[in-house]
Amino acid sequence: MRRLIAAVALALPMAVWAQAWPSAKPVTLIVPFTPGGNVDFAARLFATRLQQALKQSVIVENVAGAGGIVGVQKTVQSAPDGYTLLVGVDSPISIARFVTPSAVRYDSLRDLAPIGMLNAAPMIILARPTLEANNFADLVKLAKAQPGKLSYGTSGVGTVLHLAMERIKSLAGIDIVHVPYKGGAQIVSDLIGNQLDLAMLVTVATLPQVKAGKVKALAITVPQRLASAPEIPTLAEAPELKGFDMVAWTGLFAPAKTPPAIVERLGKELNEALSSPEVGGKFEEQGALLRRYTPAQFAEFLRTEQAEYEQIVRAAGIKEQ
Repeated sequence: MRRLIAAVALALPMAVWAQAWPSAKPVTLIVPFTPGGNVDFAARLFATRLQQALKQSVIVENVAGAGGIVGVQKTVQSAPDGYTLLVGVDSPISIARFVTPSAVRYDSLRDLAPIGMLNAAPMIILARPTLEANNFADLVKLAKAQPGKLSYGTSGVGTVLHLAMERIKSLAGIDIVHVPYKGGAQIVSDLIGNQLDLAMLVTVATLPQVKAGKVKALAITVPQRLASAPEIPTLAEAPELKGFDMVAWTGLFAPAKTPPAIVERLGKELNEALSSPEVGGKFEEQGALLRRYTPAQFAEFLRTEQAEYEQIVRAAGIKEQ
């Protein structure tokens, strides 16, 4: 009986504390990258909406370093009180522990509480203007005729872009050489200048160049064609890649052991924001997809994804450089 009373006594302050949230202090959204990028834009857009919904100040804090790892680590070490959240992406959360294990001191499935997905960006296979391939079937034929001769660029080793193309290569049985860059702008420039054969990038950043005819779009990585570019086929339409679906995502997280009531409230606020023209509408204008997950659904998505990414990394022999 004494143990029961003690357990109830310990639980009561937590319940009261969760009920009082978020009245004590401002909520901080950690962005693990520098200001000005797509993740920072998404965080600030959501922060404005969340501040209105909670009637509490919401601050965006940029904690850049090590491809997002530093910001994730800071979140993991923060108090699980609902006042520190993370706007994170796939690479430091679902991929880095397999590619750069020496740099990652957290287990995201254990140390973070998933809340929901802000947006998902389809990826796209682009080709230089003079490449003798106008669709994915042409590319497979060309690559099989010239194994190891074609090159493709991404924004770095171990990014979701890199893993997506390695998975495609494996399923299609083709050999194309990876060329890691430090950013997407130079990749597009080299494609336009015919200095690089192919690239895997996100549609959000590259559709204007495709529409202008500066580069070729061979296929996108989601099962349905985009409303904004219905002429671009999906990889899932190819027999070798039936059902193929990979995206670059941005999600919302809290430190593990954050009270479930707070996590559920934040998940509700996030999905309501995605239904608004001010947040969801802005993401869709950029070509992003909206996937309204509950915290439990997002957690299951992450578990499945990490298992797949670990398999891709090991099969392709992707290692830190």
